[in-house]
Amino acid sequence: MRIVIATPLYPPEIGGPATYAKILAEALPKRGIEVELITFSGVRHLPKIIRHCAYYRRVLRAARVADAVLALDPVSVGLPAMRAAKRAGKPFIVKIVGDYAWEQGRQRYDVAESLDKFVKTNDVPLAVRVLRWVQTRVAATATRVIVPSEYLKKIVAAWSIPSEKIEVIYNAVLLENLGTVPDAVAKLPRPLVVTAGRLVPWKNIGSVIDAAEALSASLAIIGDGPERALLTQQAEEKIPGRFVFTGQLSHADTLATMQSAAVFVLNSSYEGLSHLLIEALALGVPVIATNAGGNSEVIENGVNGMLVPVGDTHALVQALVATHRPRSENGSKFSEEKMVTATVELLNSL
Repeated sequence: MRIVIATPLYPPEIGGPATYAKILAEALPKRGIEVELITFSGVRHLPKIIRHCAYYRRVLRAARVADAVLALDPVSVGLPAMRAAKRAGKPFIVKIVGDYAWEQGRQRYDVAESLDKFVKTNDVPLAVRVLRWVQTRVAATATRVIVPSEYLKKIVAAWSIPSEKIEVIYNAVLLENLGTVPDAVAKLPRPLVVTAGRLVPWKNIGSVIDAAEALSASLAIIGDGPERALLTQQAEEKIPGRFVFTGQLSHADTLATMQSAAVFVLNSSYEGLSHLLIEALALGVPVIATNAGGNSEVIENGVNGMLVPVGDTHALVQALVATHRPRSENGSKFSEEKMVTATVELLNSL
């Protein structure tokens, strides 16, 4: 078998699709499945629309001599990959790790609802409606849809996608050699709380700053995004001299910084299935997360971490007070072997 993997990211770029694509590109050939990667980075320098047309042509060339096309998102690479697979007459699989329309709506179009409410309403801005149509069209056209959690299966099913077409395959993570903790983070007073992610409203980083203030703890924030200036101002007021915004770090340096923490916190109001939580568990770092989305599929409260209600800063503070350093373990359901085997079985079933 020969498949085309259309991915928006690939190492040294960081992110879930980059990790997933790298694992499959290295593991599938060992199972007799040849892989051709088509990365979006090759066309990202082009103007909008033109880049998607150029990407479509690249995927189409590869699809003509392949047995199937796998796209690792439903919009930026998903739409051109879907059209290329259809033109080449090949089965099309799409992996969906979130609701892109909702994410863009929250960031750019004043959508205020939670994802669970958003999928049930039609009262959304026109631009968001277009994005919703695109991702739904791609999922509906696909032969199979892969999601990384039972929670996301429910979300995609709410797009009127038949549940029997949706396959849950838990993500695995790559724990490469650890990198270096940034000097600014290493110099922070202890105890150290670390959080990571794109600096957007649903990550609720502001509440983590408030919790760090209540505990007189230091805070390292890995990542970047539109809320950075606002969050920096809040941190300067609440925990002066005890915080660092690292910006984007390499994957290896991110892992090293997470491992240096007394506790890793993921305080988001939405998660499909967080690679960061799985990585923190694999590193043996104590974890506190909200009970949002797929987090409860990774964290068993009181066993391998602690879960707190979304938006409850007091509960977050109490969890931080109660957290000590039990050795966390990466559950077997998130192993590379299970992920690759499940993917091979799906491809062989086409």
